[in-house]
Amino acid sequence: MKKKFPVALVDCNNFYASCERVFNPKLNGKPIVVLSNNDGMIIARSNEAKKLGIGIGEPLFKVEDIVRKHNVYIFSSNYTLYGDMSHRVMLCLEQFSRDVEIYSIDEAFISLEGIERTDLTEYCRNIKKIVKQWTGIPVSIGIAQTKTLAKLANKYAKKNEKYDGVLNIVDSPKINDYLEQTNVSEIWGIGRQYTKLLYRHNIHNALELTKADDKWIKKNMTIMGLRTVFELRGIPCIEMEYAIPAKKAIVSSRSFGKSTQSKQDIKEAVAFFTARAAEKLRSQNSTTTLITVFLRTNPFKDIPQYHNGVLVQLPMPTDSTSELIYYSQKGVEQIFREGYQYHKVGVLLTGFVPVDRTQLSLFDTEDRIKMAKITELMDVINNEYGADTLHYAATGIKREWRTKAEKRSPRYTTKWDDLPSV
Repeated sequence: MKKKFPVALVDCNNFYASCERVFNPKLNGKPIVVLSNNDGMIIARSNEAKKLGIGIGEPLFKVEDIVRKHNVYIFSSNYTLYGDMSHRVMLCLEQFSRDVEIYSIDEAFISLEGIERTDLTEYCRNIKKIVKQWTGIPVSIGIAQTKTLAKLANKYAKKNEKYDGVLNIVDSPKINDYLEQTNVSEIWGIGRQYTKLLYRHNIHNALELTKADDKWIKKNMTIMGLRTVFELRGIPCIEMEYAIPAKKAIVSSRSFGKSTQSKQDIKEAVAFFTARAAEKLRSQNSTTTLITVFLRTNPFKDIPQYHNGVLVQLPMPTDSTSELIYYSQKGVEQIFREGYQYHKVGVLLTGFVPVDRTQLSLFDTEDRIKMAKITELMDVINNEYGADTLHYAATGIKREWRTKAEKRSPRYTTKWDDLPSV
C-alpha cells in the first residue's frame, strides 16, 4: 500500500486586497473592498473592512455611509493583476514541493513528501516568509495528514493570531478540540443541503460527524460524503490532482456597463464572449458541438422584462473562433426582440469532444486546415503581445457596452504603460 504523506494548504490572505496593497503600501492597515463587474457588488474585503461590518456580496450602495465615514478604499476588480500575482505565488510554492495542486486563484495544496523528518511547522513558516518576501502576498498554511484536515487547520491558522499563520495538526493531541469547534457547515465538501441533513440528525460539528455510522453516511451522503468523514478521521482518501481536469462546459458572460437596445451591440458582445470561450476551449484541447446564446434585461429594474436563450447544434465539432462566432450570431437573430433594454448576454459551450477524436464529415465545406492555421497564429500573437492584439471585427471596436471598471487599479505586472514610476 502506498505510503501517505502530510499535505499543506497554502491560502493567500484577503487575496484581492493584498494584491492592491503590494503596489500601494499606503493601503496597509486601511479598509479595502473590491467590487464585482460593473462595480455593483462587494466580492472581497480586507480584515479592516470586515470589522466595519461590510458583508461579502453586499451591493455597494447599501454600505455607502460606512464607506464614507471610515474612508474605505474602493477598487474595481482587476483580474489581470490578480491572475498574474497568483501565478507568481504558485511559482514560489514550486520551490518547496515537487507536487503542487493549484486549487483556486488563491489556494494550493502542496505535498510534504520527503521532508517528514523536518520540523514541518518551521518548514512552512519559511514558505510563508519567502512567499511574502518574493511576491508581497501574505499567506496562511494548514498542515495535516489529509486535505480535508489541512483545510480545517488553515482556517484556524488564519483566525488565531497565536499561530502566526501556520498550524500543524499532524498527530496533534488537540485534533479533537479543533474538530469539535468546527461546525459541519464549515467542513470542506459539506454543502448547504448536507448541513441541513446533519442538523436534523443532531450532528452539528466535525467531531460528531467522525463518530457517525459509516453505512448511514454512505446511504445519505453517498461515497463522497464517506470520503470526507474518513479524511476527518485522518485517513487520506482525496488524492492530489496535478493536472487540471478538462471542463465539461465553458460559459463566457458579463453584465453591460450600461443597458442597450441595439442589436449591433448585442451581436458584438456575443461575438466577443464567443471568442473568449473559444480560447478557453482550445486551451484544454477540446472541440464543441453545442453553443447556447442567451440574453436578458435587468431583473432588478422596473422596466419591461425579457430573457431568452437558444441552443445551436453545430454541423460538426469545432474549436474555430470564426465558425463559433458565425453560429452564435445566428443564435442572436433568433432570440433578439426590439424594444427592450438588454443588461446581460453570454454564451455557453457544451458537448465537448477531444481534438484528437474529432471526426470529419464528407459533406463538410469548411477549409479546416486553413482555419486551424489562422486560429493558431492569432493565439500565438495574442499570447505574446496581450489579449485582443488581434481580434475579429465582429467583436467590435469601441465596445461601449463593456463592463464598468471606474476604480480599477493599474495592471502593474502585465502592461508597460502601467508600470510604477520611481
